[in-house]
Amino acid sequence: MYCRVIVDIVHENVAKPFTYLIPENMELTPGQRVAVPFGSREKEGIVIGITDECDVPPEKLRTVTRKLEDYPAVPPELMELAQEMAAKAHCPQAETLRLMLPAQMRGGRVNVRTVRTARLAVEPEEAEKAIREDRRNGKRSQLLQLLLSGESITVPELARQVRDPGDALKKLEKDGLVRILQEESLRTPGGAFAEVQDPGYELTAGQQEALDEILPSLRGKGKKFLLHGVTGSGKTEVFMNAVRETLSLGKSAIILVPEIALTPQMVSWFRGRFGPVAAVIHSRLSAGERYDEWRRIRRGDARVVIGARSAVFSPVARLGLIVVDEEHESTYLNDRHPRYDTREVAGSRCDRENATLILASATPSILSFAKARRGDYVLLEMPSRVNDRPLPEVEIVDMRQELENGNRTVLSTALRKALKECISKGEQAILLMNRRGYNSFVSCRSCGYVVKCPNCDISMTYHLGDTDGRLRCHYCGTEMDPPQSCPACGGRYIRYFGAGTQKVEEEVHRMLPGVPTVRMDYDTTGTKDGHGKLLEEFRSGRARILIGTQMIAKGLDFPQVTLAGVVAADMALHLPDYRSRERAFQLFTQVAGRAGRGKRSGRVIIQTYQPQDPVIGFAARQDYRAFFESEFRRRRNGLYPPFTVLARLLAESAREEKAADAAAALEEKVQGMLDSHPEWKRKTLMVLKDTPPVKFLKGKHRRHILIKALVSKETDAFFGALTEMAAEGAEDAEVWFEINPTTMM
Repeated sequence: MYCRVIVDIVHENVAKPFTYLIPENMELTPGQRVAVPFGSREKEGIVIGITDECDVPPEKLRTVTRKLEDYPAVPPELMELAQEMAAKAHCPQAETLRLMLPAQMRGGRVNVRTVRTARLAVEPEEAEKAIREDRRNGKRSQLLQLLLSGESITVPELARQVRDPGDALKKLEKDGLVRILQEESLRTPGGAFAEVQDPGYELTAGQQEALDEILPSLRGKGKKFLLHGVTGSGKTEVFMNAVRETLSLGKSAIILVPEIALTPQMVSWFRGRFGPVAAVIHSRLSAGERYDEWRRIRRGDARVVIGARSAVFSPVARLGLIVVDEEHESTYLNDRHPRYDTREVAGSRCDRENATLILASATPSILSFAKARRGDYVLLEMPSRVNDRPLPEVEIVDMRQELENGNRTVLSTALRKALKECISKGEQAILLMNRRGYNSFVSCRSCGYVVKCPNCDISMTYHLGDTDGRLRCHYCGTEMDPPQSCPACGGRYIRYFGAGTQKVEEEVHRMLPGVPTVRMDYDTTGTKDGHGKLLEEFRSGRARILIGTQMIAKGLDFPQVTLAGVVAADMALHLPDYRSRERAFQLFTQVAGRAGRGKRSGRVIIQTYQPQDPVIGFAARQDYRAFFESEFRRRRNGLYPPFTVLARLLAESAREEKAADAAAALEEKVQGMLDSHPEWKRKTLMVLKDTPPVKFLKGKHRRHILIKALVSKETDAFFGALTEMAAEGAEDAEVWFEINPTTMM
């Protein structure tokens, strides 16, 4: 027998299956990981097929060395998904197969953890007899008493109840009363499971109506839904009930969240409702935790998976439901190779496995809502909050007037007053400042010089540390001391401008001394369980004010929060990206939705220098429909997605002239390709060589070719050719091809 193996090497030269002989007495199945000889080394690979025919003489074939597990690590459905993704991304299948497995499995970098355990080797009656015969009631009797249940108990657990049990256990083992074993010990994120509790929550009419639409899909042929509910309408409870029905049908569910910050909250809800059948997958788990959770899922012990983007590849048994919560978030787009859209991958899995897909958001992406309007998704709407609680009252503050009145701080008079009232009533507040650090840039007031990162075309941000402050680049992490004089003109007028989360936190502490706060941004959540610990500090009420970047605006539910403040709304409105209005509306609406989710009414204050901007008005009214119609018209007039597809070829090089040369050569190739394919050219609206807004990043000079095309089969073929062109690269430059990239910066 022979097997075809995809060797775990990502290179175009080996982007094909290799045939190996299967040794006698070895049984293999597609999806199994094996070790095989490759060149002069041994490499890991995945079996993609078994056959009893081969065109190559057996004596010329090499033999599989060994299998790495006794079961297929990649089930058939995920094998097909990896093949589909490789074809779409025009990359080796080895690269997409890596997505299906915990990274640490490759190369044996993580192993099963074991612990010494003890259990009775005799019937309980015989153990009881030994206890009665031990008149001193010594350690051996105490240990036997603990083991009478017949269950295994770890030696460390026994040591917590019987001091230094080692010698006594050895004697019991020698006498044949006890067996000492090495048993698997799972590493469980978040510790032991609490007892499963059903809160007996009664669905509102709106929740029940949405669920009634979803349930037949779970029981029959899976459908795709877009669940559009205002903030606080109870979408999560709809998911919970859909998951319960999925489990009752003997199927499994995957719940995706956009941010690791949301994962602890969602995990606590699902673990509390479903217990040990709930697993968690995200990048902040330790290698061992991620491996053990993956194995629980693969064995079928865990049938509900909660996690960030990568959880979409979880090897669940009998998939019945995938939920993509906060589906509008850009974090669902993987911008590293192989690039993919998690929502598309989830849809593909559901199609292949006859499962139900629910995309959910209070502010759906323009593309998803447009698809729902044309019938690609079943649109479910929940326009009211739970128990008909009112949406928060929103006040827009004109910061130009604040300046005229002499207020130079980051907090307006209205927001200061509201914060004091909120704290005096024993309530909680959330403040959004979508920039971390203390000051956003450092500049010379004499000549206008701005301190920029030496590796990026980005201004350095001033951060306060434990001692002196430092300048830090938020793109590559470079740090330096702030200059004492201007590097350009030598002047001494170095000043700090703008504000970030650290400055807001300092201002709050100055205004409300002694009031505990929590700051959540990339700087404070970098450690393991960082998000969960900070959120628990706020959820418990120990902290009264939560200050953070956009990670605090997504799906968090704190009933005691009655005030939400957007400190600098203008920051999100004017980025050089056609989606900046959409993202600003989503951000403002989502953070406003954190207020008034409990029994007390909520209030929102949005600070802006452009109070007349319609996006701010739409967000203040939480009027998604009006925003969608306005933005849809704007995109139709400007021929932006969903009416077209935007793509770019990005060239990067350590030398500026090489990046420019690569871009010029790419533009020439693209134009030549279009000239030789008139059917592609008719569907292509724009090919433009340009310099990105960030022209120097992480030590690389950058140029790009922007392409705008109509959506068609011809465009798919054209983009496939461009993907292959990017894979060929350029002289002294790296080339990337991106379709609807997460950022055009």
